[in-house]
Amino acid sequence: MELGLRGKVVFITGGSKGIGLSCARAFLDEGAKVALVSRGQSNLDAALAKLNAASGQALAVAADLKDAAATAAAVAKAEAALGAIDVLVNSAGAAKRYLPAELSASSWHDAMDAKYFTYIHTMDAVLPRMAARGGGVVVNIIGMGGKVATPYHLPGGAANSALMLATVGLANVYGPKGIRVNAINPAATMTDRVQEALKLEAKMKNVSEQEVLAQGQAKVPLGRYAAPEDVAHLTVFLASDKASYITGALIPMDGGANPLV
Repeated sequence: MELGLRGKVVFITGGSKGIGLSCARAFLDEGAKVALVSRGQSNLDAALAKLNAASGQALAVAADLKDAAATAAAVAKAEAALGAIDVLVNSAGAAKRYLPAELSASSWHDAMDAKYFTYIHTMDAVLPRMAARGGGVVVNIIGMGGKVATPYHLPGGAANSALMLATVGLANVYGPKGIRVNAINPAATMTDRVQEALKLEAKMKNVSEQEVLAQGQAKVPLGRYAAPEDVAHLTVFLASDKASYITGALIPMDGGANPLV
């Protein structure tokens, strides 16, 4: 399907690996120009090599998105190189998982810095620019942990819940300015992050990681955890004009595992 994204400028946080990298590949396949943003330059260089993108289509920008000023500078750098940002995809910010007995005040603060504020800082930098131009799209990739509490992901889940409210609130505020803001809520997705979760859960249950994976996938009606490409395909659709009447939506991607209304 032709989604009309050719030539669009897409700013993807967390774009050097996992879901963010899959999103970058999907947008490039649609002919978009992509800025990949991550903290580590070496990870970004590796991502560009994997994408094998033509010069000028993809740009790597190293930035610590916990820092509002550094985030604004990254946005300015991307726009100077590629043009005005049409689509913002937030996929950065991995909040650390903790066993309940290990929680402390710093655990909760760290999770908000790692997950919530990395998204807020990019939206603060990009949304006014989009509003001045009269259009744009934001897709926030927010874990299902914001809807379903798990004992080893409470601080990160709380940050995700806060991002969901920010998503629907900003969609309401910026809709009249021609901007759509939506969120995707993936559950377990086969990335490096899943390995961390498997390790913690295996420790809690005193079983192997392979057993935890098998048990988890058995609970999913579709019989498997998501692939990063599954999330990327929905992200590209939401960014396109095919989704022109969708805003303020929180879309679950858990294979039917959590039958929530």
